[in-house]
Amino acid sequence: MKVLRLIAVAMAAVLAACSAGEKAAEAPAAGRTAIRFATDWRAQAEHGGFYQALANGEYAKRGLDVQIVQGGPGSNVPQLLAAGAVDMGMGSNSFIVLNLAQEQVPVKAVAAFFQKDPQVLIAHPDQGIETLADLKGRSILLSDASVTAFWVWLKAKYGFRDDQVRKYAFSSAPFLADKRVAQQGYVTSEPYTIEKEAGLKPKVFLLADNGYPSYATMVLAPESLIAKNPAAVKAFVEASAAGWRDYLHGDASKADALIRRDNPEMSQDVLNQAREKLKAYAIVEGGDAQALGVGAMTDARWKTFFDMAAGQGVYPKDLDYRRAYTLQFVAAAK
Repeated sequence: MKVLRLIAVAMAAVLAACSAGEKAAEAPAAGRTAIRFATDWRAQAEHGGFYQALANGEYAKRGLDVQIVQGGPGSNVPQLLAAGAVDMGMGSNSFIVLNLAQEQVPVKAVAAFFQKDPQVLIAHPDQGIETLADLKGRSILLSDASVTAFWVWLKAKYGFRDDQVRKYAFSSAPFLADKRVAQQGYVTSEPYTIEKEAGLKPKVFLLADNGYPSYATMVLAPESLIAKNPAAVKAFVEASAAGWRDYLHGDASKADALIRRDNPEMSQDVLNQAREKLKAYAIVEGGDAQALGVGAMTDARWKTFFDMAAGQGVYPKDLDYRRAYTLQFVAAAK
């Protein structure tokens, strides 16, 4: 998909990205730089660090006036960025970022707040499935986006086949109705809701703990903003990192209140358990972040991901994948 196509459909994506109750953006506070930041889904704990930075004034004290634009099933952050409808946005996985580089869209990843992609595959507990490899040949409920993302890695590592794929419409009802099928999910979300609603403790396989090398919850910034106002980009990254640390280890109540304001369907128990899983699985503070700090990225990690994807024919092997990201705003590996 080329840039012109991205721009042509972006206005429809703008409407999908904004929640029905979202207030119109107000003029930025005097002396502050306005940043409209688009998330990739409805407000949830997986966005908690950004809401914490907003609630605790981390953005404001660094001279930013940030508005979080809530996403949803119909939102497309790259389209919004390409059209200039938002100033910065969230990149859900490394495929999205490399797709932008391949299509020569002038947008870069400037930080990665999830060192582990929280994607999981979920199976019924009584089907003899003990490892991720045991799902080979099983029907798996996947979204269209997942088929072009982590499914590529599963096929490469485990020999999964496309004829295993069944359509996932973000409902666990088909999974619960058929013990033979598995489904996708986030480690912080679907396993808990399945157990809560169905009294079923599923088998859960975190792809990242089985070698899946994608970053997640990246901050994307247009190259024009990076060139024009690098101080604002740096301030956003630093404030967001502070927000994530505080959301995980401090008082998250104000951030949770903002999340539930934007997404009234979100319950406090879901937020609480998700935050605990973000910590338990080292989603934010594991990987490169252990040595380099929250939000870190490295050339080595990006090369590992690119080599995997290019090896499966997703990208040409001569693609300049380094144009997809910059380490200008995060700590560099020594």
